[in-house]
Amino acid sequence: MNFSNHNRSDIINKLKNETFDVLVIGGGITGAGIALDASTRGMNVALVEMQDFAAGTSSRSTKLVHGGLRYLKQFEVQMVAEVGKERAIVYENGPHVTTPEWMLLPMHKGGTFGKFSTSIGLRVYDFLAGVKKAERRTMLNVQGTINKEPLVKRNGLKGGGYYVEYRTDDARLTIEVMKAAADKGAIPLNYTKVDQLLYENGKVVGVLVVDQLTGEKYEIKAAKIVNAAGPWVDTIREKDGSKKGKTLKLTKGVHLVIDQSRFPLKQAVYFDTPDKRMVFAIPREGKAYVGTTDTFYGDDPVSPHMTSEDRTYIIQAINYMFPEVKMTEADVESSWAGVRPLIWEEGKDPSEISRKDEIWESETGLITIAGGKLTGYRKMAETIVDVLAKKFTEEQNRNFPSCQTKHLPISGGGVGGSSKFKDFIAGQIETGVAAGLTKEDAAHLAAMYGSNVSALFKMVEDQGKKEAENYQLPVKLWVKLKYALENEMAATPIDFFNRRTGAILFDIETVKTYQEQVINYMADYFEWNQDVRSKFEAGLHQALKDATIPSDLQ
Repeated sequence: MNFSNHNRSDIINKLKNETFDVLVIGGGITGAGIALDASTRGMNVALVEMQDFAAGTSSRSTKLVHGGLRYLKQFEVQMVAEVGKERAIVYENGPHVTTPEWMLLPMHKGGTFGKFSTSIGLRVYDFLAGVKKAERRTMLNVQGTINKEPLVKRNGLKGGGYYVEYRTDDARLTIEVMKAAADKGAIPLNYTKVDQLLYENGKVVGVLVVDQLTGEKYEIKAAKIVNAAGPWVDTIREKDGSKKGKTLKLTKGVHLVIDQSRFPLKQAVYFDTPDKRMVFAIPREGKAYVGTTDTFYGDDPVSPHMTSEDRTYIIQAINYMFPEVKMTEADVESSWAGVRPLIWEEGKDPSEISRKDEIWESETGLITIAGGKLTGYRKMAETIVDVLAKKFTEEQNRNFPSCQTKHLPISGGGVGGSSKFKDFIAGQIETGVAAGLTKEDAAHLAAMYGSNVSALFKMVEDQGKKEAENYQLPVKLWVKLKYALENEMAATPIDFFNRRTGAILFDIETVKTYQEQVINYMADYFEWNQDVRSKFEAGLHQALKDATIPSDLQ
């Protein structure tokens, strides 16, 4: 069955009528990782997400699979070692959604990082993270630092560290892991909100859900329930009556996107702010994005927004480190905000609270995973599924194999490994051109969709030109839309423009130009009535507003 909301009623029938081994609550990267790990070991898995997949924290990060260099400062050595090694695995299993990015760490007089401590820190980082030889850090003198990024502040510059991070498309990474889980037999469904937990003899045995698209309520039964709801894990624990001891504290992070014509950043930079925090500036697809802030957040985590204060903070940070740029508010093209669910211990500052993940089990048997980082998602999933496997052995005398995901390509990752990815793209161009695409578009799609690109080429070949013309859409945009609807569970215009393509973040003009045509196509595909169409149109208009105008000025 295609991974599509077109088949929603069939999927719901399965969820209603089967009793699953595992039900995962939460469709972010952690939930997706658990669904993939459990299904590859032979467990019967369902997953529900109240919004779209990755709509919470997993599409709102700094989009780096990074090794956590700053955790060395807090002496979290084990975390750096584990997360650093996981980066390479995440890259290897999905080179189409993750790519190495050299990072410059400029050092200034009086800054956070001194020359000696940076050199030692990066060396330790390379060692702990098992960084391969070609990607080990180098130290640069003043001129070497300026050569890498001429815009960097020269006053007080002492040199720089140069090391590798990994850039990712966080939402697409989540979708590809979710598709891989579905390929292995898991049944994930978005827009399905847990309303109540169901119990028998004091143990949790299922959930009552509400379909957020239709309002229908139904029950899903499972032997084990895993709460991987990110910022909402405490909401689920409250339903379970088990929210005690450690709880979540949410902090908000905001990123701004600026066109390269205004901020011609050559090189990713990790830099000091005037208040001694560290911020990333990263070039991507003709834009530069800069973030993040780190402030406690007490409002609804469904839609965190940039405020004018957040915007000012980041603009000041840019002008502090790149004084020649003279950035203003008018230069900000779009933005995004997200919340980090951190495990709260009394009296700690947001930047000090641990990013470690923790697992709790309540008296009813609800298993909760909280905290953690995007980079460590696979390892977190392995830990949870090991717990599940042990319980199935003890309680049901069923045995499951150990973790299978370390060398398992995610959906689209079957390109022969990261070292062959460039050749893979080059090899696909001819096929794409034969299907009716330009060379540039064929290469772009191969880089974005990896080994799934053949499905997109086939769509173009079969009816692409004609259907794209009918809806007045460029072929490249049309085929992304058709694929997102038929193979990636997209249900709304925002699903497509944000989490399936990232256009609302990095190509907002395309969204403004083609929003109506995309809505027309989706309305025909799903047979929306006028009310549904109007609701989704309004949602997209609000999302465009949120990306460009601070919430306190709307």
